[in-house]
Amino acid sequence: MLSRTAVAVARRATAAPVLRRSIATTVVRRHAETKVPTTHIKGLSEIKTKDDLLGPGAAPGTVPTDAEQATGLERLEILGKMEGVDIFDMKPLDASRRGTMENPIPVRSAGDEQYAGCTGFPADSHNVIWLTMTRERPIERCPECGNVYKMNYLGPEDSHDHHHDDHHHGFEEPKTFADFVKPQYW
Repeated sequence: MLSRTAVAVARRATAAPVLRRSIATTVVRRHAETKVPTTHIKGLSEIKTKDDLLGPGAAPGTVPTDAEQATGLERLEILGKMEGVDIFDMKPLDASRRGTMENPIPVRSAGDEQYAGCTGFPADSHNVIWLTMTRERPIERCPECGNVYKMNYLGPEDSHDHHHDDHHHGFEEPKTFADFVKPQYW
């Protein structure tokens, strides 16, 4: 039985070559690198239009990097990080004080709507409650702790050259308890 197993192993060993490719061809292949044309990646200061936010892509036969492949807002964020600029202002909000109606916690926004997560005062005193602030309703109060947040709009001014009514779809902001509070309590 032992001799039969040894013969079977010997047959298999002779059938498979030890090296599938000789070492000489590996060395030749290694030194036969082709010149890959490098593409210029625009810096953050060179971005002027939204068409500039399309990446150059990778050279044929290569794997693209994030800087070559990303487009749109992702590309803008990557270019900003490469130059040390925080495009989306991801710093946490001021949690060292309680926001009041007279002195709310400012929330910067470049869009028409901004979400802010309140964890209470002192910080982490309750679970995160997400508040939505809009340009029409820039002040929101946390229902758990009473912190007040105010959205400061930093985006472009409205252009009045196109005559669209913002409420042409018939959407009306839903009423909240704040709509029913008497003015003297504010």
